[in-house]
Amino acid sequence: MKKVVLAFSGGLDTTYCAVWLREQGYKVHTVTVHTGGFDADELAAIEHRALQAQVASHAVVDARAELFDDCLRYLIFANALRGDVYPLCVSAERMVQARASARHALSLAADALAHGSTAAGNDQVRFDVAFRALAPSIPVLAPIRDQALSREAETAFLAQHGIQVPAKTTAYSINRGLWGVTIGGRETHRSDGVLPEDAWVLTAAPDARPTTPQDVLITFDRGVPTAIDGRQLEPVALIETLNTVAARYGVGRGVHVGDTILGIKGRVAFEAPAALTLIAAHRELEKLVLSRQQLFWKNILGDLYGGMVHEARFLDPLLQDVEAFLASSQRRVRGTAAVRLSSGQVSVLGATSPCSLMNRDVALYGESSRLWDGAEAAAFCKIYGMQDALLGRAAPAGPAAP
Repeated sequence: MKKVVLAFSGGLDTTYCAVWLREQGYKVHTVTVHTGGFDADELAAIEHRALQAQVASHAVVDARAELFDDCLRYLIFANALRGDVYPLCVSAERMVQARASARHALSLAADALAHGSTAAGNDQVRFDVAFRALAPSIPVLAPIRDQALSREAETAFLAQHGIQVPAKTTAYSINRGLWGVTIGGRETHRSDGVLPEDAWVLTAAPDARPTTPQDVLITFDRGVPTAIDGRQLEPVALIETLNTVAARYGVGRGVHVGDTILGIKGRVAFEAPAALTLIAAHRELEKLVLSRQQLFWKNILGDLYGGMVHEARFLDPLLQDVEAFLASSQRRVRGTAAVRLSSGQVSVLGATSPCSLMNRDVALYGESSRLWDGAEAAAFCKIYGMQDALLGRAAPAGPAAP
């Protein structure tokens, strides 16, 4: 009997895949790659779902540290926000999940690799690209994509096999990980749909949020977050802690509309309390310590990096080239940023750093400076505006070409 390794989340799509593939004569080996968002009870529930589907084996791979080391640190360095709002919650995880699934398939000498992605989304590209590059000898199966099934049809199929799924699972496609949650459903299929309150997963509802704001100090060393309020934490634990703290205030909710890999517009709701808080704090610290040209080019290359991650260009050598630049840019990004969490928003209060380029002992913006005197400032202004003065004296420009 042929063996197939299925990247398994325990959700509607992958549970359908597990049952359907078994009925096609495969020995199904599920692997859940833990990239955050699951506690022990949820991991146990996923294993129970796999057993309900009568799989041959089920494995769990904890890849949270791998996710941070290989991707999330660079997304922080890049201040990566797709469309200036979305912190790439799912994009960052898929390569790590696909890579671990491919390793598992190779270790079992599997005859096929499978995922539960649809034909319309970005995830099918991410899994296919990674699987074919990392396990080129193993065919890729995608039952949901091939059969063009609705979520209602999948739910009915599983019910026929004695597996019940929650109504919310049918209504919404939810992906939860270390960097946040994405939510897709009927409202996100329209450009003006508004998610109902009960569709949100991680963040507190407006009437359940604390009324008193909370100030948080976040410390960075070479761009990597290392402490909250002076308490040293490993990056994974720090992100998980900040997700909990900021979610209580409803921080991190948003809806993003943008271009998919396949060339159509897509829309997704997301909750990313830690990601948006860390990026806001990190950006403020960078403004204090990096040069003007560093900030300019880092914004350009940071956008490029985020775009490549989003578009499944994980294995392009250019990605490693950009990572080298981003890592180099963080050598001076050391210090602490203060943020305030209040109902639904995070506000930056300020930052301090031993590498600060803002020195009040020699210059105060708008006041006096020890670095130059008034005459030197006047001469600078004259020279700086010389071209504008010459343009003012020159003959007027002619009309623009038709």
